[in-house]
This record gives sequence, structure tokens and C-alpha cells, in this order.
Amino acid sequence: MSRIGKKPVPVPAGVTVNLAGANVSVKGPKGELKFVLTDQVIAKMEEGAVKVDPKDKTKLARSAWGMSRTMIANMIKGVTEGYSKTLEITGVGYRAAAQGKTLNLALGYSHDINYPIPDGIDIKTPKPTEIVITGIDKQRVGQVAAEIRDYRGPEPYKGKGVKYAGEYIFRKEGKKK
Repeated sequence: MSRIGKKPVPVPAGVTVNLAGANVSVKGPKGELKFVLTDQVIAKMEEGAVKVDPKDKTKLARSAWGMSRTMIANMIKGVTEGYSKTLEITGVGYRAAAQGKTLNLALGYSHDINYPIPDGIDIKTPKPTEIVITGIDKQRVGQVAAEIRDYRGPEPYKGKGVKYAGEYIFRKEGKKK
């Protein structure tokens, strides 16, 4: 039994959930998200909440059960509150600047990196060493943050590079004489 799957997902006021077969669409104040359920689960509305149940007792159905419930919960949270990730840049001369639909990154390479900001994602740079990524889709916000971090991940000796806010970088000791 999935402990997460058993819990119904409450639908707050101002959010509409449409269940049309395997298609789930959630509309709220920040936007609209869609998701297609697998064939192994069924979703239905019960008492102002979305309830997800497996169709049978197979291992595949039970594994898709909790994932489907979590996807619906993430969509509801996304259209009401939204998601945000913060990246920190450490290093001399390393900086970022959001200009229109591109993010300009200077990360110690011989050239600047121009990252095109995808639709549905908002990137702000309150400080030259801080990047705030916001959006309603949790997966896309995390994917954009990971792509930006991949340009220059933090290194273990001086800690230079792009890291998530609050991320611990294991530091190594340098060469000894």
C-alpha cells in the first residue's frame, strides 16, 4: 500500500481540477498545468479533493499510484503558490545578469554564456552573484536550475562555481609541501 497514494489531494478555493479520463488539468490564479495519468491508476473527485486509486494489485500499478498523486499535488501547489529555486555564484569575476529573455553568465570562460530563458520560467538576478528561478511547473524550474548549474558546477578546492542556495560543498585540502 502506498502511504502517499492513500491521502486525497485537497483542492483549495480558486483552483479547478478537470478529470477527463486519463487527462488531468489544473487551473489556478497563476496558470494552467496538464498531466496524463498512466493506465494503471484512476483519479476521481471526492468531497472537494482528488483521490487516486490503483486499478489492480500489480507492482506497476502500486508504483504509479504514489507518483500520480504527487504529480497532481505538485500541479495544485504550482498554480496557487508557484515554485522557486535560488542559485549562488562564487568566484572572482563570476556574475549573472538577466536581460530580457536571456540570462548572461560570466563564469570564467573565454566567452560569456547566453542562456535563453524558456517560456513559463521567470529568472531574476537581485545581485550579480544570485539567480532566482520561478515558475509554476516544479519539474521545469528544477531542470532550468540544473542546466544553469551545469555550466560551472562548484569545485571542491576553492568552492568556485554555481551552486544551489544552502547546498553544502565538501571541501578538499590542497597539495602539501
